Amino acid sequence: MKTFAADVLESIAQAKRGEFARVHTPANISIYKARGRPVGSFKDDSKQAVTVRYSPEVLAAFRATGAGWQTRMNDALKDWLSTHSPA
Repeated sequence: MKTFAADVLESIAQAKRGEFARVHTPANISIYKARGRPVGSFKDDSKQAVTVRYSPEVLAAFRATGAGWQTRMNDALKDWLSTHSPA
């Protein structure tokens, strides 16, 4: 962020002196596009966001297991599907 602020101040100073500001090339622009939060992975078995209602007892039991309870709930449902028909 310090570099950006310094660049802005330099651009303002150049404009006040009547000079041209730095020209951005496509290579420079691509550097700025690479910043920020990385894009999530694109796995074949991506998950879908849905709204489901569970009983308070089930939620309390899974939440009590700590961080990762949603993944454990997903694994439990997968395990159940391996031995039962979903219909």
